[in-house]
Amino acid sequence: MHNHTKPYPDAIGAPPSWRLPVALLLTGQALSLIGSSIVQYAVFWYLVMQTDSGVTMTVAMLCACVPQAIVSLFGGAWADRWNKKALIILPDALIAAVTVVLSVAIARGAADLALFFVVLAIRSAGAGVQTPAVQSFIPQITPEEKLLRVNSINGTIQSVNLIAAPAVAAVLINVMPLWAILYVDVMTAVVGIAFVALIRVVRVRGDEAGATAAVSVFADMRIGLRYAWRYPRIRSVLIAYAFVCFINIAPMNLTLILMNRGFDGQRLDLGFTVLSTAADKLAANEMAWSIGMVVGGALLATVGARVLRNNMVLLACAFIGMGVCTAGLGLSSTLLVYLCVDFLVGLCTSLGSSPTFTLLQQESMPDMRGRVFGLLTTFSGFGTPLGMLVFGPLADVIDVRVIFIVGGVLTIPFGVWLLRVDRRWKASPSQDS
Repeated sequence: MHNHTKPYPDAIGAPPSWRLPVALLLTGQALSLIGSSIVQYAVFWYLVMQTDSGVTMTVAMLCACVPQAIVSLFGGAWADRWNKKALIILPDALIAAVTVVLSVAIARGAADLALFFVVLAIRSAGAGVQTPAVQSFIPQITPEEKLLRVNSINGTIQSVNLIAAPAVAAVLINVMPLWAILYVDVMTAVVGIAFVALIRVVRVRGDEAGATAAVSVFADMRIGLRYAWRYPRIRSVLIAYAFVCFINIAPMNLTLILMNRGFDGQRLDLGFTVLSTAADKLAANEMAWSIGMVVGGALLATVGARVLRNNMVLLACAFIGMGVCTAGLGLSSTLLVYLCVDFLVGLCTSLGSSPTFTLLQQESMPDMRGRVFGLLTTFSGFGTPLGMLVFGPLADVIDVRVIFIVGGVLTIPFGVWLLRVDRRWKASPSQDS
């Protein structure tokens, strides 16, 4: 632990009984997340069925990703200066409002593609404000020794959402019009807002400063970047995370192409079902990865939170595992082997997510956490789309298996690098450089 974190115990804002506020936050965010995800799937599928256009889907994906990456820079600075509860609640309220507007427009037959794109962009921007606020609010209401467990529970909830949301959306879109499905997000947002509003905490210095400080957000962003760059452990995690998103997470969006080309014609009898069509295989691909994510999060939330103490080493090992397994996807000769390796990719990805959040929460001063998490969201938010711009067209020129093998192999050095950073930090007399 850096020396500079010790004088800033998060008990300042945490109530004596931390379990209730944590439960309220995680439950509220879980409900909001499931509603948003169901609607996001439904909207994308609706656009596919209505337009059957690759260009439309590309624009929709950019509208759903890029605003969050940009706004997170500002959102991180706001989270350090303003009331974090408000920054969690207000984006949900805004997203619910624009979702109602879209629903009414669809019901009246007045919704064009431009309105869909605008709504997707506003929803993405809202997430850019909310995500850094949530990540910097968790340590304000959680004892430090419980952070890994709470982050792991939060990660498990998000992983379960990856399984549940597309399944629920698939059922709803077959029995309800899209305008009605949109109200699922509105209802879950209202409940989520109510849960977060019930949390009572003492306002910390960052919240109080926000009302009176005249320093510009851009100055805050520069301060946050300089702060993150000053500390090797924070700096190395941000850099490694961004590059792994570029060379590893982005190619994972090409799994459909890999399955269509690599396992075309292969049938897999699992006993309870037979995978024969492309849709079957894509569903199995999503399921295998998501189950791996859930298992990894559950392991960290139970055994890992008690046994594992070094988050940097855990993150480094997760990156190495992701690299090996991603390369394994490209080398898989049968569909069964592919699905087993895909499960391991999800497991390793989950083992890397919670330690990343926990490490940055522990290493950052309370009044700088929002900016640090804003940088994390921005780096990862830009890394994945940039990776897609490179690897997407490349998949039409070379064998897509090569992309997975190369991406996996290039991921491993970042895990090794984090191990070296951790070793140097331990060897440093002050443990602060």
